[in-house]
Amino acid sequence: MRPPRFALLALILTSWTVAAVGQTSWTFDTNTPGPCSPTGARHGGCNPGERVPIGVTTIASGLVQPWHMTFVPGTTDVLVTELPGRLRIIRNGVLDPVPVPGWPAASIPSRSLHAVVLHPRFADNRTVYLTYVRGKDAEARTPTTVAIARARFDGRTLSAIEQIFEADAWGGGSSPARAEFGPDGMLYLAVGVRDSRNSSDDITDRIKAQQLDNHAGKVLRLTEEGRAPGDNPFVGKAGVKPEIYTYGHRNLQGFTWHPNTREMWGVEIGPMGGDELNRLVAGGNYGWPLVSLGKIYNSNLVSEQPWWRPGIEMPVMFWAPAISPSSILIYTGSRFPLWKGHFFIGALSGQQLQRVAFNQPGPQTERRESMLVPLDVRVRDVRQAPDGTIYVAVERDTQLGPGSTKLTPSGSILRIAPAE
Repeated sequence: MRPPRFALLALILTSWTVAAVGQTSWTFDTNTPGPCSPTGARHGGCNPGERVPIGVTTIASGLVQPWHMTFVPGTTDVLVTELPGRLRIIRNGVLDPVPVPGWPAASIPSRSLHAVVLHPRFADNRTVYLTYVRGKDAEARTPTTVAIARARFDGRTLSAIEQIFEADAWGGGSSPARAEFGPDGMLYLAVGVRDSRNSSDDITDRIKAQQLDNHAGKVLRLTEEGRAPGDNPFVGKAGVKPEIYTYGHRNLQGFTWHPNTREMWGVEIGPMGGDELNRLVAGGNYGWPLVSLGKIYNSNLVSEQPWWRPGIEMPVMFWAPAISPSSILIYTGSRFPLWKGHFFIGALSGQQLQRVAFNQPGPQTERRESMLVPLDVRVRDVRQAPDGTIYVAVERDTQLGPGSTKLTPSGSILRIAPAE
């Protein structure tokens, strides 16, 4: 861990231990509710809040782009996907050196492995769902699309793997392929806009997010069998894909449901700036590329009307410059009682875990605190463990460009707990 290069880091994180080579644990001070300036830094007119010391410990290392985590109920096991196409498992706090057998499956031309999601009745049926980018056949590299497979996991091996859904989103651009089961028992899947022209003004790919005859730039809502439920917002409409739940997304990276209101929330990566935190409502249009506060990678505006148009849902919060939000958690545990109801948002280009709290004392009722900044890691996923601690999947390689992190084993799983 490097010492902070800017004084701002010392203001955001008031204490931290300097890491030697190979260090695997750190201690930080945080403040709750925290400084009320918009940057999360100290401000003369703000109460600094209550000090909350945290301990950060490395649970597992040597992973290649850890993308998504899930906790196996009734155990201390954690399933972790590696983007290049392996499923890993942490048992009793130790990473199994051998990937979980069964994936990749010979019958499925997968190019990656994104999410691993447990069926709501996993304890009874042992069913898991895997999302991935696949080609048309085993040899073809492009075009690709996002798909879902269902399998049985007995705690050691995947078996009975079958593809149950394939998105109509063929192209060459990236897609997060995030998936989660909602409180309604339905499986939600985020499909990126697949924009292979993201450095030009050509909207051929990105405008598909506004077109309802395809799945690109959408959140899909599916049954456990991979079909469109009858109460989806566009079911029965001619020329419209019935699986669509929301649309107008560029690159929605993570979503969750509020424990009290059951509202669905999602974080989305914009282009150059314009990252968003959205409240997702059935049938909602989230604007891309008609409305965006970011710029295309050639530095031109995405739209001449970037803020609002009739019928478009506006973000609850946005970031400019970008932090590249990768994941989202709303904390409900008891280990950090002052954090209950707070949002934790992983950041890639921002290289931090950002804590966001709403309905705080004024003058800034929305608070942000940048956590783990001195670790200089890209946060790929954040999860609440059954014991109320927080697990974070990180990678440490330098990004060479959008989606081009090097495939070296520099990924880790970190655990955040109250400092002892």
